[in-house]
Amino acid sequence: MSGRAPYGLVAVTCAVIMAVLGMLVSGTSVSGPDELAVKWVERAFGSDTGLLRLLVLPTEAYVLIPVAAVTVALCLAARRKPEAALTVAGPLVAIFANTWVLKPLFDRWKNTYLAYPSGHTVALVAVLTVLVLLARPGVATAVISVVGAVVLAGVTIGMIGLGYHYLTDVVGGTLFAIATVCATWELLSWAARRRAPVPSDG
Repeated sequence: MSGRAPYGLVAVTCAVIMAVLGMLVSGTSVSGPDELAVKWVERAFGSDTGLLRLLVLPTEAYVLIPVAAVTVALCLAARRKPEAALTVAGPLVAIFANTWVLKPLFDRWKNTYLAYPSGHTVALVAVLTVLVLLARPGVATAVISVVGAVVLAGVTIGMIGLGYHYLTDVVGGTLFAIATVCATWELLSWAARRRAPVPSDG
């Protein structure tokens, strides 16, 4: 990863858009795009709960934790400690901040639970963002990005179809996860630069 990449700018931009969207949908309001998305999923997938649950599977902890654990192990084997720290800290910070700060703050309810931003989405996209940042620039980054986008699209359909979340919940979760992981990497990169030995002038 390049420390010169504008991760800070990406983090701020995503966080601002997420906050604005959250203010627009706070409470129990349902946006026009939410209603359109629900109608489309109902027409396209009907009541096939088996398929919808399969689409949501990548958000489960028993899928994401092994992926993160393998990533950490590979980073440590390659002596890439900052990257290993990012793999652990990025998703955890995103998940806890979303659960304990953002959801109560925006106070958007669906059925009996707080829905914005989507916690399932935050967990998934945080791990996917870590994988994209850790991948070598080029083909690997492109492949992970495309696969991640396809998985996220399927998850979005599944959660809407099962009635877990609205479309805007998923968008908010995606933005917050990207913002948090990018901000975490900026902090880790800054800390690594501070610890790096200063070249001698002699």
